[in-house]
Amino acid sequence: MCAVKVAAIFGLGLGLGTMFVSQGDALFGDPYPPWRATGPLGAPALVGIIAALCVAATRWLYGLLFCPLELLRAPDGVGYVVDAGRSKAQAANEVRRRRKIGDLPPVYPNGWYRVLDSHLLETGEVKNVSVLGEQVAVFRGQSGTSYVVDAYCPHLGANLAVGGRVVGSCIECPFHGWQFQGSDGKCVKIPYADKVPEFAKVRCWPSCEVNGQILIWFHCDGEDPQWAVPEQQEIATGDWVLRGRTEHFVNAHIQEIPENAADIAHLDHLHTPCIASGVDLRYINRKVWGFLRHGWRVKWEPEPEPNQHCSQMLVNHFFTVFGVRCPLFDIQVEARQAGPGLVFLLFHHALLGRGVIMQCVTPVEPLLQCVSHTIFYQSGVPPLVPKVILRAECVQFERDVMIWNNKRYVSHPLIVKEDSAIQKHRRWFSQFYSKNSPRLQHQRDGLDF
Repeated sequence: MCAVKVAAIFGLGLGLGTMFVSQGDALFGDPYPPWRATGPLGAPALVGIIAALCVAATRWLYGLLFCPLELLRAPDGVGYVVDAGRSKAQAANEVRRRRKIGDLPPVYPNGWYRVLDSHLLETGEVKNVSVLGEQVAVFRGQSGTSYVVDAYCPHLGANLAVGGRVVGSCIECPFHGWQFQGSDGKCVKIPYADKVPEFAKVRCWPSCEVNGQILIWFHCDGEDPQWAVPEQQEIATGDWVLRGRTEHFVNAHIQEIPENAADIAHLDHLHTPCIASGVDLRYINRKVWGFLRHGWRVKWEPEPEPNQHCSQMLVNHFFTVFGVRCPLFDIQVEARQAGPGLVFLLFHHALLGRGVIMQCVTPVEPLLQCVSHTIFYQSGVPPLVPKVILRAECVQFERDVMIWNNKRYVSHPLIVKEDSAIQKHRRWFSQFYSKNSPRLQHQRDGLDF
């Protein structure tokens, strides 16, 4: 928050507190109210306490009504059953060690993956990000262009993102001052050398910046991008503005997450209980909230060429109270997946307008996915509306997280004909694997939360 906003909030809170104290006689009809007393709890102390409370209340109200929602879950934050006497981290690590992982597909499909939101990277700033089992340095040059390169300097292995400096469109190594271009990774300067070897370079990742996000392209064989990230025009023109983001870490194979789109039956079982029932699957069917139910009508289909890398899920969400449908809560959702890691959830409500939630799934390591949900909504709609929508989406997503974190991948599932879309989705998703796509060789127990 900028200094002007902070000063305004503090001034408003202080003014409210002072007004409250100064009007004490009229409010309480007491010519000698308690704040007139002397001593350690006299007028100055009471004014300060009331002013501080007013500042805190004003700040909370301002954040609720105007600031984007930001909900960032730790890797052990949700999705695990924590027994008495154990920490969340202990419970999560125990599940990771004992779980049977199953016969997994390749762990890193070919495609575009989000590494960072644009607003989190200022001009001249560099950040270290873990993605696809690698460490990368994401930096923004002085011209405003973003770049992604391998984090480790090929000279002596220093991390370019830890103490590295942005110089023009280059990243400078903090160890010896070598400078590497963001556009192609070539070394252009070695401060103490007369000549820079032609082969001196750091790996440069194909990247793009669109929809307020920085993304990289991965292909196991090093092939160039095979499709472009779809651009949401309303975001580019500013008609839709950022209203919030959430971030979760899911302990599962990446394919498990988008496969939910084709698993239509799980919606009626897992996501029908009201969001007020919470996210702990042991308690979501409590009778206290049984009169409130979500309803779903869903259809999933892959798209034809030239967009065979995309698929669509059409969702009609409705809400019932004591079995009676409430049309006011009907929401139409068109979910379009582009590649293995990007989903655009386009919302439309008759009264509350339109917006999009972008779900991005990025492998951190073979069985750990970073999943972000970022909502952009019509600028004219009160910010509280999209924040409520995103919070509701977060509750429903965290129910899935509890499933994913504890399940085994079944390569040959026992299914009935009503589950046919699951197999159809797996055939569609297989296009993102190649012969040389990396597979999990062994379970890694060393990376505890």
